[in-house]
Amino acid sequence: MIVLALDTAGTGCFAAVYDSDGDQGLAQAGADIGRGHAEQLMGFVDAALAESGKTLADVGRIAVTIGPGSFTGIRVGVAAARGFALALSIPAVGVSTLAVLARAASLKHPGIAVFAVMDAKREEIYGQMFDASGAARTAANAYGIDEARSLAAAFDGVICGSARDLLLSGEIDDDAPRYIADIGIVARLGAIADPALGKPKPLYLRGPDAKPQLGFAVARA
Repeated sequence: MIVLALDTAGTGCFAAVYDSDGDQGLAQAGADIGRGHAEQLMGFVDAALAESGKTLADVGRIAVTIGPGSFTGIRVGVAAARGFALALSIPAVGVSTLAVLARAASLKHPGIAVFAVMDAKREEIYGQMFDASGAARTAANAYGIDEARSLAAAFDGVICGSARDLLLSGEIDDDAPRYIADIGIVARLGAIADPALGKPKPLYLRGPDAKPQLGFAVARA
């Protein structure tokens, strides 16, 4: 099965083509763009398909990161995945960014439980625990920093992600790399995901940072 994987949940914007039958990544394209996912995603999709020698007609499944992450980016990716799935009459599946982080850590530390954590700013941490087999031990959640530190201190396993140093040392590294998904892992997790779980939908663990300025709303006539 050919999987087209999309990631727009962070500052990166990536697309990849993966052959699940041969467990082979055929091509990928993208960059850490910060913003502008809606304007650039389709160009990266075209580039990945062209490099792989495949067309959209060859694709049997769409996989997309659903968050947690950037509200705008997540909406762009999920909307694109659903659009492709509808147009091609194929399944689309969602992949959690925390699951991607955990799988990357498991590849480096096989057979060990993983606590994937992302710095959500505003004194919060996004986190999820996975057992040694890679199965989710807890649901994805937003934690206060103190609660997340307590969980990390008691966790017997590997802690990974952008909030790792914050939890273990109490320091924030402003120069640490921003979250960038491994698009190859997104594709592989998407290939084994269950389409019966339904269409991908955003995984938001808190409300948006932007709030409407009600005091400046224009009255309707």
